Amino acid sequence: MKKIITLSFGLAAILSANEALKLEQVNIVEKSNSKLIKNISSEELKSADLAEALMKNSANISIVRRNGIANDIILRGQKKDNINILIDGAKIYGACPNRMDPPTSHVVTNNIKSVKIIEGPYDVENFGTLSGVVKVETKDPKEGFHGELNLNAGSFNYKKASATIEGGNDKVKALISASTEESKAYKDGNGDNFLEQQKKRGVPLATQYKSDDIDAFEKDSFLSKLQFNITDDQDLKLSYSANRSDGILYPAGPMDADWDDSDIYTLGYTIRELGSFSKELNLDYYYSKVDHPMSGKLRVGNGTSYMTNHLKTSVWGATVKNSLEVSDSLITLGLDTSVRNWRGSMYTTIIASGAIIERPYNNRMYDTDTTNKAVFTKFEKSIGNLDIEAGLRYDNTNIDTQRPNVDDKKYTGINGYLFTAYNFDEQSKVFAGIGKSSRVPDARELYQLGSKPSSFTESDSIATSKSNPNLDQTKNYEVDLGFEKTIGNFNIKPRIFYSELKDYIYNSLKFENIDAKIYGADLSGYYYFTDDLSLDFALAYLRGKKDGKYTGNDKDLAEIPPLKANFALNYEYKKAKFKAEVIAVDRWDSYDASAKEQEIAGYALMNLKYTQELFKHFEVTLGVDNLFDKVYNSTNTYQDVNYVKTGANKDQILFNDPGRYGYINLKYSF
Repeated sequence: MKKIITLSFGLAAILSANEALKLEQVNIVEKSNSKLIKNISSEELKSADLAEALMKNSANISIVRRNGIANDIILRGQKKDNINILIDGAKIYGACPNRMDPPTSHVVTNNIKSVKIIEGPYDVENFGTLSGVVKVETKDPKEGFHGELNLNAGSFNYKKASATIEGGNDKVKALISASTEESKAYKDGNGDNFLEQQKKRGVPLATQYKSDDIDAFEKDSFLSKLQFNITDDQDLKLSYSANRSDGILYPAGPMDADWDDSDIYTLGYTIRELGSFSKELNLDYYYSKVDHPMSGKLRVGNGTSYMTNHLKTSVWGATVKNSLEVSDSLITLGLDTSVRNWRGSMYTTIIASGAIIERPYNNRMYDTDTTNKAVFTKFEKSIGNLDIEAGLRYDNTNIDTQRPNVDDKKYTGINGYLFTAYNFDEQSKVFAGIGKSSRVPDARELYQLGSKPSSFTESDSIATSKSNPNLDQTKNYEVDLGFEKTIGNFNIKPRIFYSELKDYIYNSLKFENIDAKIYGADLSGYYYFTDDLSLDFALAYLRGKKDGKYTGNDKDLAEIPPLKANFALNYEYKKAKFKAEVIAVDRWDSYDASAKEQEIAGYALMNLKYTQELFKHFEVTLGVDNLFDKVYNSTNTYQDVNYVKTGANKDQILFNDPGRYGYINLKYSF
């Protein structure tokens, strides 16, 4: 780490000449190898679920469906800690080891301004970006005085209300936003609700719901922001967001979430033009926490008791980042640190008396801290038509656990990338990147105990555990290549990539390190027929294969979605907007049967949305998703998620996605 610091400052000193030119950030990676999804708060009105909004807007993102809300995403064949998800620069981790509360579930769409998706290892500012980063930016306050009220109703008795108030002047601005929503269980294209699907799928009686007349979820959110322009060159930003979800059903799993409570705090200070050695200095801090108990109290069970697994997680982080101009180049130097904690245990509740019996070993998540300290540097420069961006990061990570008789872990890593773009003219460019990244195992993968039915002993919990205290960190070596061309009203952007994964953490009978590769191609673009009528299109193709030694005899890698295509026809006329979109997915016929995946039929969905400004300040949106009420499955059954087991082979249950869904949203704004 000392060597990297010395080299970085040495480079700055050697290249430093007279007063540098005023440079703007090149941001080649973000301009060439990313997708920006704007206006999410005003466009994605169906529900609060960010995962579904991302799936609709990016062919490279597939949804992991768990409910009508709180769904997960797969980005170019990767999820969990293999991708970074940041909310206003802050990290938040789900507390559930079964991915009931992924990071995407801790922010609601009505609070989101934009999302930037960057594929690949081209990020040195954030810890653990292995194969991509999703940057969520929530709404910022505006000057003046403004407000917005939304009332929404939809199928399956969905109801939502949200309100935002914001205002200020050139010195101080503030924003407050709140929402509440609830829904019954969705029905699939056959008209079956959760309980009816469970019965058809042969879910054991003990795991079925007691009733089909229960809410699928209730969710409340709150966001507040305060921003100060201290001087022309100094800004201070503070934010707090809270999400409170209750009674979230997970019908394909053995338990449901009693609640998911999360809080995110951020503080950012920026000062510019400090002198020749600082164009911009940023100081950022965040803290987030999640409280997540899941239980079987809504299931039939044994009639006398039910189990609860109560988990908590938190993470705080701080970054110091300084940018300086050196010989027509922009150099960024930074220090980054974070501490992630994860803990949890189970207990039995006696229904008749309410008495609680602690179960200290079953699925025990021993209190574990993951402490990271890092230094990073970035270099950005334009030479004629050639743009260059490079980054380097050194990580030192310690993982300390309270689990007895296992070792704490220490990992170090040097990661970096080089990304270039050559601009033939304003309408065409070619870009390429090569990079190496890594991510360390988490507490679940290293230390969590298992659970044997009807047993509460430590020995049985250790014997049934899938964790592996000897895991190495995963390394990703990746190459990306792409081209973008605009010809009049037509834009096209093809890309290819190849990712070599060393010591990839994979859930076989136990977590193990394997070697693997993921490769693929995507194509995106648009065409304007007229100023009012346009077509957006995108396709993504992936393949994933195991290499070397691995458990089982199936070479296919799990959670590699099939060919996916997104098409959207957009029409705007005066005060009206219309959108017709098609999402088509090929048959999932390359899958890891040894990891409990299965073949899934392809499908195509059509969604329609119409927005009309009624009169000043009022706007109405009408929409329908899955117009033709298709029966389909978006999510495979990789055993990394514990689904209900059925049949003699203990196959993981495959659950249908929602059928036709209609909704209406009325917005008042000033």
